[in-house]
Amino acid sequence: MWVHHREAFSMYKRMPSTASRDHTNVVEVEENEADLQNRMDMETTNPSWKLSFPHVLVATISSFLFGYHLGVVNEPLESISLDLGFNGNTIAEGLVVSTCLGGALIGSLFSGWIADEIGRRKSFQLCALPMIIGASISATTSNLMGMLLGRFLVGTGMGLGPPVAALYVTEVSPPSVRGTYGAFIQIATCLGIMGALVIGIPVKEIVGWWRICFWVSTIPAAILALAMFFCAESPHWLYKRGRSADAEVAFEKLLGASHVKSSMAELSKLDRGDDTDSVKLGELLYGRHFRVVFIGSTLFALQQLSGINAVFYFSSTVFKSAGVPSGVANIFIGIVNLSGSVVAMVLMDKLGRKMLLQWSFFGMAVSMGLQVAASSSYISQHSGALYLSVGGMLLFVLTFALGAGPVPGLLLPEIFSSRIRAKAMAVCMSVHWVVNFFVGLLFLRLLEQLGPGLLYSMCATFCLMAVVFVKRNVMETKGKSLQEIEIALLPQEY
Repeated sequence: MWVHHREAFSMYKRMPSTASRDHTNVVEVEENEADLQNRMDMETTNPSWKLSFPHVLVATISSFLFGYHLGVVNEPLESISLDLGFNGNTIAEGLVVSTCLGGALIGSLFSGWIADEIGRRKSFQLCALPMIIGASISATTSNLMGMLLGRFLVGTGMGLGPPVAALYVTEVSPPSVRGTYGAFIQIATCLGIMGALVIGIPVKEIVGWWRICFWVSTIPAAILALAMFFCAESPHWLYKRGRSADAEVAFEKLLGASHVKSSMAELSKLDRGDDTDSVKLGELLYGRHFRVVFIGSTLFALQQLSGINAVFYFSSTVFKSAGVPSGVANIFIGIVNLSGSVVAMVLMDKLGRKMLLQWSFFGMAVSMGLQVAASSSYISQHSGALYLSVGGMLLFVLTFALGAGPVPGLLLPEIFSSRIRAKAMAVCMSVHWVVNFFVGLLFLRLLEQLGPGLLYSMCATFCLMAVVFVKRNVMETKGKSLQEIEIALLPQEY
């Protein structure tokens, strides 16, 4: 009996110890689950924008240079023609402007292949090189041929920079702020144009100041080339080249250590490190990739057919007829363009790309309608017609900057799969430059032949066509990862 009680007592003494261990295990499991949940929460929350922001800021220097060289000859062209001996030769003056566009077309044609072969960072450095050399030649030349050579070299850098900037910003940005960062490209371009106009102000008072205007552009180009040594390479490009470890390091720089694993897992859903076969041009023009390339090319074509660059090129004429000096007119256009771009930056990740595009093109159509009304025989007899025309032009630039300007350059790298992204951007940007060239070439001739009413009606029609095209063909990409977008657009591949 005593033995029985002793065993029972012994069991009783052991029970608290067992319960204690069970309780400890439960606590440990709960703590592990809590830690796991915390790690999962850290990975599912949006990465901080502060890490990627400096890299995006450096990349947009290329867009600033793009805008600067677009506007650098506007004010100094007369002084340049006097100093170099082709004053009054309209063909030579036109070549000084258009040679840059020809170089840009060539640069954009090869941008995709260059970006895929040497990477995004080295592509930025490569685009800075002809800008520095070309600007230096233009600043020191004593004849027309030297100026044309310098402008052509600068143009090749201009053609290479914007597609690579669009690629890089899209690939290094967290999804939650990718739209905001994409709008920086347009803002930087506006600041470049305004910077060129400001730098050119003393050109008529100071002999040879136009040479300073070219020299100034070499400073941001040199900063771009040097700063890119310290920027992260695109993780998408690194992973596609089979450099997974380098891609992880890049993600840590851009998003933070807690987001590396989830980002690599997301990347591995579609991107393949061994998928390094080259993309042929035929794949982009027909087959499974035709639809997205067609959407991108059409968006850029409609953007230019809306007449926006014609407005930028020839707005001074309208303002002068209203009694506004050309310098003040350029400032007005620049301020409105910049203001619209800043608003677009705020709205891009709130309203989404598709909505901004639709309302932007619709607003541009309404603005062109005001231009048509101002040019009608009834209203043109009244003194307010010129002010209606000026108001319509400013509204046109504002609504363009809200969506049709910044969105295509951001949207296209989002909808292109990683394998074709760089080369597809090159094709679409080439379409942009070709249509841009012909709009600039034919606008004044069509204005003479057709009259402002009919020509502005055609531009308004293209804007309305763009509204319908966006509604039917463009998907919303706001807040989606690049891999989610690719799966949605190319479901047949998986």
